[in-house]
Amino acid sequence: MTAGLSYGVFSPRGERPRPGARAGDRVLDLAALARDGLLDAFVGAADAFAAPALDRFMAAGSAAWEATGEQLATLAGDARAERHSHAVEDVSAALPFTVADYADFYASLDHATNLGRLFRPAGEPLLPNWRHLPVGYHGRAGTVVVSGTDVVRPSGQYLAAGDDAPSFGPSRRLDIELELGFVIGTPSRLGEPVPVERALDHVFGVVLLNDWSARDLQAWEYQPLGPFLGKSFATSIGAWVTPLPALQRVAAPRQEPEPLPYLREPPWALDIGLEVELNGAVVARSNARHLYWTPAQMIAHLTANGASLRSGDLLGSGTISGPDRDQRGSLIELSWNGAEPIELPGGSTRTFLEDGDTVVLRGAALAEVAGRIVPAR
Repeated sequence: MTAGLSYGVFSPRGERPRPGARAGDRVLDLAALARDGLLDAFVGAADAFAAPALDRFMAAGSAAWEATGEQLATLAGDARAERHSHAVEDVSAALPFTVADYADFYASLDHATNLGRLFRPAGEPLLPNWRHLPVGYHGRAGTVVVSGTDVVRPSGQYLAAGDDAPSFGPSRRLDIELELGFVIGTPSRLGEPVPVERALDHVFGVVLLNDWSARDLQAWEYQPLGPFLGKSFATSIGAWVTPLPALQRVAAPRQEPEPLPYLREPPWALDIGLEVELNGAVVARSNARHLYWTPAQMIAHLTANGASLRSGDLLGSGTISGPDRDQRGSLIELSWNGAEPIELPGGSTRTFLEDGDTVVLRGAALAEVAGRIVPAR
């Protein structure tokens, strides 16, 4: 039962939501196991798994996570546990945890370079700070939604080409961003930076993340304070959180210049194959190994000023793009800001998303993220 294990919140038809452990096409009811005395890997397990979210389990810490995984392994094939197993197609999945804070980074070198070339064609693609720190911004936790939730086309101000004054209306340049989301379990103390060598102790697991983006709203509003309405309307995540130790790590190229001491660690990356599907056609394939900054460095930088981590914090990696065109993780890159339309089967093309379009992000060992665009309201 523990091969490829991930955690989420599910409900059989007509029943209340509760935590579950998914392996393949089966979901094990953790609340029922704890109630029957089969799952008591840490103090407070019964209460944690009786809650309608993973929050208490996540806050219990890495020792509790490890002990739970080990105990579930001992229950594999146990008839008492199998009584509480459900087929994935027979249950519905909910947002797996209460999102406390949401911060989004800009950690892919190729993505940052591509956007720099698009918007500053006569200058250096990377801004001077990019190779010295993990650039990021604080997003809106209240609009993080679970995979399968429709995305309403956002409205806002934008400056149309050739116009002297802005207009207000539905976004015309709606985009996606292929990302990983790092889910914080163990909180940290306010005023105490988290050292890079201990940062991963706080990470409960990883989800796929789609940071939907209204590029026209973003372009008009982002100077001087950064993304706002162009990013805050919806962020989709997978319904199942994969524990970080279950994901394969690989060595990464040396960072140049060498980061400042508080960010310094041997370079590494997660080896996770990724793909973007638009209306049933795969339009890009990438890999998490293309991230320049590690999640440990993101956490160390986020907390360097004393900002605390909270259980349920969600940290997006930023769009993951590789060096080749078919490895780009956003439509603005794939269509080169609309100049090179993406060809789809049947002869249709896209530069940005149209109403009715469905996007599915997939990643090895991670639950998919799907969303359909519905008209502005």
